[in-house]
Amino acid sequence: MPQNDNPADPFKKALAEATKTMADDPELGVTYSVDPPGMAKDSMRLPQVTRRMTRDEVLLARGTADAFAMRRRYHDEAVAARYTPPGQMARDLYEAMETARCEAMGARHMPGSAGNIDAKINHEAERKGYGQITKATEAPLSVAAGYMIRQLATGRDLPPGAQNVLDLWRDHLEGSAADTLTGLQEALGDQRSFARLARQVINDLGYGDQLGDDPDMEPDEDASEQAEEVENEDKQGDGTEEQDSEDDVDAAPEQDQESTDDQSEAQVSMDDMADAELGEEVEMPEGEAPLEPPQPQSVSDADPNYKVYLSEFDEEIAAQDLADPAELERLRAYLDQQLEPLKGAVSRLANKLQRRLQAQQNRSWEFDLEEGILDAGRLARVVANPTTPLSFKVEKDTEFRDTVVTLLLDNSGSMRGRPISIAAICADVLARTLERCNVKVEILGFTTRAWKGGQSREKWLAEGRPQQPGRLNDLRHIIYKSADAPWRRVRPNLGLMMKEGLLKENIDGEALEWAHRRMLGRSEARKILMVISDGAPVDDSSLSVNPANFLEKHLRDVIAMIERRRAVELLAIGIGHDVTRYYDRAVTITDVEQLAGAMTEQLAALFDSDPRARARIRGMAGMRRAS
Repeated sequence: MPQNDNPADPFKKALAEATKTMADDPELGVTYSVDPPGMAKDSMRLPQVTRRMTRDEVLLARGTADAFAMRRRYHDEAVAARYTPPGQMARDLYEAMETARCEAMGARHMPGSAGNIDAKINHEAERKGYGQITKATEAPLSVAAGYMIRQLATGRDLPPGAQNVLDLWRDHLEGSAADTLTGLQEALGDQRSFARLARQVINDLGYGDQLGDDPDMEPDEDASEQAEEVENEDKQGDGTEEQDSEDDVDAAPEQDQESTDDQSEAQVSMDDMADAELGEEVEMPEGEAPLEPPQPQSVSDADPNYKVYLSEFDEEIAAQDLADPAELERLRAYLDQQLEPLKGAVSRLANKLQRRLQAQQNRSWEFDLEEGILDAGRLARVVANPTTPLSFKVEKDTEFRDTVVTLLLDNSGSMRGRPISIAAICADVLARTLERCNVKVEILGFTTRAWKGGQSREKWLAEGRPQQPGRLNDLRHIIYKSADAPWRRVRPNLGLMMKEGLLKENIDGEALEWAHRRMLGRSEARKILMVISDGAPVDDSSLSVNPANFLEKHLRDVIAMIERRRAVELLAIGIGHDVTRYYDRAVTITDVEQLAGAMTEQLAALFDSDPRARARIRGMAGMRRAS
């Protein structure tokens, strides 16, 4: 009988099956890796267990698996999306307390998991040196808040390092939030109630200014949204007129100029236009007076003071023009090698994302019509009442089909190696999947033509080094795939990112503005711009002779402009670095498995078939309340 080569395999298999059962998710994918543990929508990554199977390895794997399983079983992302605060500190506190709640629920219903999770907490505390700290400020407040919730909810002693952190912060926590925490046990089993309690604790701790708007002041749409998703076709067909009128109202934020039903708004708009025309008439020169020379076009729409020393050496180029076909095929083959170990995870992502998007697409039907596709779900009504005419249905033309997605990839030198491979894989999966769903996809990249300044810097040096010259490097903006190009024709282009010497410096603000302008020229109703980057803009040549925040300020200005205009929906994925300091909607990942979850959730949310949900994602709910 052949023996198992790895004695740890039976344990890993048993732990994976137990984790699926505890998470109540038989389709969950469980893997083991030396990379940091993580969990995506359809998979989780646990710490590696070696052939030696040491006690610490086993305990850590069990504890991590149990913690993730409890999170999946007791955590509802829709509720979290509604109640999670926008401010960074408030968000950290909320997440830590919610994680502690899920683990406490697991300890309540599955007592064996509590000891395993203790081992995980102990490992993390030892790794971060919590047992040796002597000041509260040396440990995050959010960590201490999570420890307190767990201890109060379970009554269990914490591991020594974790206990030390809690003891250092205890006076502050109990002194500020003691009254609120008295209701912990009652709220523990209901995520909504606990979310309200957590937000009150955050307010008690002095971070109420980061909570944002009160989600309970809005109509509770989450429950109705969930009901709509699971509603059978019979219920959907009752009251078509009500649904149609409701859709018209809810879609108002998306319709912009087409929403002319409100006569008062139309009148206001016409009045504003009339005022503008009148103002222009007053300012027109009289007779033959010479016209003032036109002002020079500013480099940036976001910041008219943003300066570029020379733009004549900038380059906007197709990927296939930077390498010959044979080299592109070779580089693409190399990228495929990087994809090979991840083929299973990537395929699952593509299939899952496609199913979710197509499900949303196919849910949009008009029922109770006299012609169209025969609706089998209505035949029972005909049998029960022969006077009822046969019911037909017709699929609606949804906004989902009229969408373009642009993926803007950071091609800087800091992305070299694993990060650029992740970005290329992301682009590959996104393009293939969305194309199957009839969504146009554009893939762009940005870098510079040279390190530490190109021909622009040489001219600046030759002209005597004028003070504060602005951007001093030559841009290279790369088109890997235009929105209208079929994926099969441009597939080799993504291999260019593997080319030695391509990745140099990154000037994010101008690249983002370039991608935004390209999208504005598209005719699609919805435009989504996804940025994948590993951090702040860097160009040594420009930063050495301009203010230190020169490029970073411009990036923030461009982001603010895009968010203000609302013509394009903007989100970002940070690879290995936190980009939430720039982008309001952003996630951070460290590998492809996390990328799968990030992309799935971000895109699925953006493509939500309910316009009210999309409005919340775009931040428009606040505008409606203000009006």
